[in-house]
Amino acid sequence: MKNIEETKVKKLMTYRWIVWGILAFAYIIVFFHRLAPGVVKEDLVNEFSISGTTFANLGSMYFYAYMIMQIPAGILADSLGARKTVSIGVIASGIGSIIFGLAPSIFWAFIGRLLVGIGVSVVFIPILKIQSQWFKESEFGTMSGITSFAGNLGGIIAQTPLALLVAGITWRYSFVVMGGFSIIIGILCYLLVRNNPTEMNLPSIAQIEGKQEFENNNKKVNLKEGFIKVISNPRTWPGFMIFAGFFGAFVSLTGAWGASYIVDVYKISKVSAANYMISPVLGLAIGSIAIGKISDKIKKRKLPMIVFGSIYVITWGIIAFAGKIPSPILMFLLFTLGFTCSAFVLGWACSKEINPPEIAGISTSVVNIGGFFGAAIVPPLLGKVFDKFGGTLSSIELYHKAFLYCFISAIIGFVFTFFIKETNCKNIYVNKKDDKRAV
Repeated sequence: MKNIEETKVKKLMTYRWIVWGILAFAYIIVFFHRLAPGVVKEDLVNEFSISGTTFANLGSMYFYAYMIMQIPAGILADSLGARKTVSIGVIASGIGSIIFGLAPSIFWAFIGRLLVGIGVSVVFIPILKIQSQWFKESEFGTMSGITSFAGNLGGIIAQTPLALLVAGITWRYSFVVMGGFSIIIGILCYLLVRNNPTEMNLPSIAQIEGKQEFENNNKKVNLKEGFIKVISNPRTWPGFMIFAGFFGAFVSLTGAWGASYIVDVYKISKVSAANYMISPVLGLAIGSIAIGKISDKIKKRKLPMIVFGSIYVITWGIIAFAGKIPSPILMFLLFTLGFTCSAFVLGWACSKEINPPEIAGISTSVVNIGGFFGAAIVPPLLGKVFDKFGGTLSSIELYHKAFLYCFISAIIGFVFTFFIKETNCKNIYVNKKDDKRAV
């Protein structure tokens, strides 16, 4: 009997990486679509004869859909299950990408972008939900960082590789190809992913660790009650605001105006400019792993967020106010920007640790709305600056005036790092009804 149990544990420890790997590919798709418009900006402007504000709104359509769908994503993760939710979402995003690539007018481009946003919006929260079932609580911060790293590979693909693909087969066919790949990943999610180890007759992580499993984990979640608990918990909202401020500024650069900034100010090709935009995306990917490991190692959430956040604000200040920065220094600053932006990654862990464990999907989804709220409203603010002052200011003055909004957004996020409740990397939710720890 002991050997059988050991065999099951070994199988769990192996298969969880298969589950995570398939979901990581799904998250790569999420980040690809998140940042891809920045590389094809000129193609879209020329193809549909649109203004800077319209382009920004087209890019933000993804984030509006993503933001609106975060609560439903959490509810679906806690009710329908992560496996079905991710499968349906990724397939829907694939169809949306194909519509976007074949769009005969700007209207259909908006429809395609909207469907992409709706589809990918239900991927990340279920991934966090599955992580909470397949990985130890002490691994959650690290796994959130590794997952963010994987997703950012999609952001890297949406820079130079996408620019090269567009040059080879046009922007339209590039999005059609990505749509087909998305549909394949969605099918694999359905075939290979499982919501928790018990669905494969394997022991739970709680059983392996010798802990008493939370008594409501296997009971039907009261979604309305769970949602009310999360939004009425004041500890939930600092993570929301940090993600909004930091990510709104980051996406304005990497997903909308960064490549154009490099082309216009430094007078280089679009492919070379895309190389610059790899730097902050790679920085975010590496920083996400680093901050997750640091946090889990020192058993602190708040301190790493404050340290990373302060450097993030300083870096934005240099970019926004320093004039034309020498190329080597700019590359370093862009990497630092992405690396320290990763402070928001710990917000997901915090949201899970200050709310009831059985509604991890809902609690992380509420915080996750913040990032896409910021990403939906900040880029259009920059677009208005370009439309209003594009013909009157020099390139450097124009972009610095626009990047001032990014600097302000970063400051807002940083202020809220001081309001994060320290959890010491464990769930600290207390059921006020019986005054007992929920785990």
